Amino acid sequence: MSAMIGVIEETLRAREIEYTHPSEETFVVVLPGERKLETTVMLTARKHSVRVESFVCRRPDENFEGVYKFLLRRNRRLYGVAYTLDRVGDIYLVGRIAAHAVTPDELDRVFGQVLEAVDADFNVLLELGFAESIRKEWRWRVERGESLKNLRAFAHLIESDQP
Repeated sequence: MSAMIGVIEETLRAREIEYTHPSEETFVVVLPGERKLETTVMLTARKHSVRVESFVCRRPDENFEGVYKFLLRRNRRLYGVAYTLDRVGDIYLVGRIAAHAVTPDELDRVFGQVLEAVDADFNVLLELGFAESIRKEWRWRVERGESLKNLRAFAHLIESDQP
């Protein structure tokens, strides 16, 4: 297990990826994104594998069926990770890398897949599961003259409400 931990630590350092190492077997990695500005990935080393886990977004407020269909369909195209839900319905990406497969290249592939999935799917998940909340937030900001900068990606949801 110590060799696997060494590979993880060396890979993170060599690629200048931000991380903390809160316990002997756990790494908390921060990957920069565009739509979701940061994606945090927890790596947990065990005797036979490394568990990969990343929080994507909280439980949808609405359209559960649409969100879950999207996640299941998306799982078909993911490498090394899959979407799942926790007990309260929050959405995560999880996966495992066999101990013998923990290499710098494999870590790059898995980090790349996590980042691509979260960044590409984040706004879609928000639109599917939080459209009414986005509309309310937009109206609230407009009424108070607040900035809409971080809501601009959802302008089409507002425009579709207009006659």
